Amino acid sequence: MTERIDIASLAPEGYRKVINLDGYIGRQIEEPLGNFIKLRASQLNGCTFCVDMHSVDLQASGVPLRKTFSVITWRESEWFTPRERVALELTEAVTLIQGGVSDDLYARALAEFGEAGLADLILAIGLINIWNRIAIPTHLRPPAL
Repeated sequence: MTERIDIASLAPEGYRKVINLDGYIGRQIEEPLGNFIKLRASQLNGCTFCVDMHSVDLQASGVPLRKTFSVITWRESEWFTPRERVALELTEAVTLIQGGVSDDLYARALAEFGEAGLADLILAIGLINIWNRIAIPTHLRPPAL
């Protein structure tokens, strides 16, 4: 598959706004949590480019490969903290939004992150979904092995 349009050059103002939101989120969501969120949403959405990018970012930051591989099975893995678990559960609920976000999950996320933290977390999840929706239809591909 070849890459299709280059959104960054064709819609530079809009693309810069997404980049600016990305910068804001990067300052608000601690790592490796931010990359776990990005990786899980990208797995759900089938975004090869983003799965590759965030897996590589997790590896580069020193997260054990086994934990990175287990993001897809976080519910069964013992390697995720309660904070990471609620963030991953919320990532799934927001990414697969047709079921909504249950009151129970919302309350647990609010208790873990507080109001401002939850607002940033929801923005972070929305943002990776935007990135996925840019990369998938344009056939953005990761660098060759």
